[in-house]
Order: sequence, then C-alpha cells, then structure tokens
Amino acid sequence: MRSLNASMMLVMGYLGAVVGAGFASGQEIMQFFVAYGSHGCKGAVLATILFALSGGLLMYTAHQAKISNYQNMISHLMGPRAGIIVDAILALFLFLGISTMLSASGAVFYEHLYLPKNLGIFLAYAAVGIFLITGKKGLIMSYNLLVPLKLLLLLLISGYAAFFLNSSQPASFTPLVLPAQPEFWALSSVLYVAYNFALAMVVLTAYQPVTSRKEGIRGAVWGGLVLGTMVVLNYLALHKYLPMVLQYEVPMLYVAGQISLTAKRVYTLVLWMGILTTAIANAYGFAQRFARLTGISYSASLFLCMTLALPVSGQSFSGLVGKIYPLFGILGVAILIALCRKIIKGLYLKLTERLGLVPKGYFR
Repeated sequence: MRSLNASMMLVMGYLGAVVGAGFASGQEIMQFFVAYGSHGCKGAVLATILFALSGGLLMYTAHQAKISNYQNMISHLMGPRAGIIVDAILALFLFLGISTMLSASGAVFYEHLYLPKNLGIFLAYAAVGIFLITGKKGLIMSYNLLVPLKLLLLLLISGYAAFFLNSSQPASFTPLVLPAQPEFWALSSVLYVAYNFALAMVVLTAYQPVTSRKEGIRGAVWGGLVLGTMVVLNYLALHKYLPMVLQYEVPMLYVAGQISLTAKRVYTLVLWMGILTTAIANAYGFAQRFARLTGISYSASLFLCMTLALPVSGQSFSGLVGKIYPLFGILGVAILIALCRKIIKGLYLKLTERLGLVPKGYFR
C-alpha cells in the first residue's frame, strides 16, 4: 500500500507540472496536434509513449545518481560548465513562467468571470505563497490536493465531449484550413514532450527522496501514460469541432460550452487550477534555486521572487506565451537529448563490463 501511495504521489506531480494553463485551455493541444488534422491522433499516441519513457528514464537517473533537485540533475546530465549555463537559462524561464501564470490567472478572472484582472493575479499570488511556504512538503501536498480534482473534472468534460457530444460542425472540411503541414506531425509531438519536460524535471526530481527506485520509475511511467490519455481525449474533443475551434484562444471553453453553461463554468475552474499548479512548479523551482545561490532563506526567496514577478504579470498572457514557451521548448530538447545520451552511455559501460571487454569497475 505504501508503494502504491508513493507512486501515486509521483503521478500527481507529473500531471500537476504538465497539465497547466496551456494544456487545460486546449491551446497546446490545438497547436501541437489538432492543427495536423487526422495525423494529430498519431502524434497524441506518440506523445503518450514519449511522456512515459522520458519520465521513467528521468526517475531512473535520479535514483541511480541520488539526485533530488533539478540543479544537480542538470549538472549531472550536461556537465558542470554547460550545466551552469542551462541552469541559469532554466531559472530565467521559471521566473518568467511565474509572471505568465499570474497573468493567465488575471486573464481568466477578467475575460471569463468578468472580475478585475488584479483580483485574479492577487489570488494566484496568495495561493502559491500559502502552498509553498513549507517548501517541498507544500509542493507535494498542493499537487495531492489540486491535481486529482483537476484531473477528474478535465477527464469528465473532455471525455464526454469526445465520445457523447454531437457536433454541429460540418461533417467535412477542407484540410487547407489547417495551420500546420501534416507531414510534420511526429516532429510536433516530440517538440511538445520536450517543451513540457523541462518543467516536469523540476518537479519529478523533488520526489526522489520520498520514493524508492521502483516506485519512482513506476509512478513516472504511469503519470506519462495518464498524461498521454488526456492528450488523446482533448485531441478527440477539439478535432470534433474543426474548423470552428481554430478561432478561439481558449478552445476547450468553447467545447465545454457546447455541453452546457454549467460545464463551461466548471471548466473555468479547471483552467484556473491548471494555472495554479503550473505557477506552483515554477515558483518552487525558482525560489529553491534563488535561495541556494544567494544564501537567503527559502521562504524569503519565495516571497521575493513572487513579488518581483508581479510587474511582468501585467503584460498580455498570449504575448508572454508566444515569447517564452518556444524558447522553453528548445531548452527541453537539449535536456532530453542529454538524458538519453547519459542513459545510453551508462548501458554501454555496463554491457562492456559484463562482456569482459574491460575489468569490472574500470570506468568508475
């Protein structure tokens, strides 16, 4: 039972890190999968496999090298010199990610709840601070509390829309309206996983001390499979409403509105929880990094970084996403390549030792 609970904690952490504002809004699924038409379904299945594989490999590496924070993981994968550069870039992206999520919270309150934007920003600021004031314990607790509810509501609405809702859209439409070239569906799927992996790494490595190697790998693999299932469901729900959904910035709210007004309101809550869990992951990663660099206490670093993020959060949400997320994807690709290289190198060294090509322990 203890083993199952530990694995489930990691599943919640994985989902909490990835299923954020971009995912819940449907915009990520639109850009990376739905935009490729029927090929997007193959891309969603490929992403499922890659999420499970990359998560399992990361936790294997974390336990193998006894790594419990993302800075040490980066140094382990990239080397000390490159690790410093990548760590600095990732820290900057995490900080900008806090501002982006605060801005997203303000946008939800203003555009969908018809409340002041600053109220949305303040409530997200306060919620992140309350959850994270206790550090890693608060991170895990927040994910155990928020992610199951968010996951349940997301699965119910997207699953109902995918399988039971009758679309009023035309039965067929010309592929010329799709914004992406269909032959690049596989590349888009890989980029989507890589783009999300950088932030997932920040959260997943924090679970290393509270899981065994078996629990960690199993939890990450199951988390990837559940995550991929959600991608497939969202794809099916959105694809049903092509080409209408192409014109919406929050297409899943349009789909939820086709079910009922209540479903739309519930999905607005799902979207806000997605924003909150992503903000928590970004704030935890940056505050931890800032405290380690400056020597300031973690709680003071958390308050300082959240406060410094406020001025940028006043910018447009869509504008921040357009500038920051593509660069985050490039960083994720570099980290994934380094992870695969480290795993392959380790397997090669073990194989050469077992075959007797070099003395045992020669490379240690």
